[in-house]
Amino acid sequence: MPQGTIRKLVTEKGFGFIKGDKGDLFFHHSSVEGTSFEELREGQAVQFEEGTSPKGPRAENVKIV
Repeated sequence: MPQGTIRKLVTEKGFGFIKGDKGDLFFHHSSVEGTSFEELREGQAVQFEEGTSPKGPRAENVKIV
């Protein structure tokens, strides 16, 4: 499973971006597992699965490492 760090969180809108090996990936609060979106912090290490959306690549099944 790929790993990265949370680069940016937009808490008021419920999404963020993860910096991974292939660049930045969007993630939605509904993709977070094992914790709440509100507990995530920028710079935190996470693992995720790569998926796609109509707007491009996105991170799914995001979990804190």
